[in-house]
Amino acid sequence: MSIETILKIKSPISQAKRTVVQILYAGEFFRDQLNGRLKPFNLTSQQYNVLRILRGQKGNPATLSIIQERMINKNSNTTRLIDKLVDKKLVSRKVDLENRRKLKITITKKGLKTLLNIDPKVDDFESKATYNLTNKELKNLNKLLDKLIF
Repeated sequence: MSIETILKIKSPISQAKRTVVQILYAGEFFRDQLNGRLKPFNLTSQQYNVLRILRGQKGNPATLSIIQERMINKNSNTTRLIDKLVDKKLVSRKVDLENRRKLKITITKKGLKTLLNIDPKVDDFESKATYNLTNKELKNLNKLLDKLIF
């Protein structure tokens, strides 16, 4: 099925416009699918992104600015996201004793355990989302997306 059929576009559109619309539609589709898998864990995709960033720190604390620069959605309210994750006891937050304006944020054991439970569901989602593409096609798609973004 084409994007024109899905969105009921009647008039011809340029390939550039079609590409942008297709990418936007795919992004929303994948975000909705991911959110559906995170819902049983009472997490949003942005909160999940923060947890993955902190897990990648391998026990080292991160500052708000480090988390913000690594977020997929750069418009996220990182402070609010951290507050919610602290309330859920998935991350801890401490004032940096050397610079009291900075916060040191780390993932908790509960946060790591939550990610371990989520990982298989996300892996399954990623496999199902890309099952129609060969590994070579996936590499080409990633190369083209890199070319668009960077």
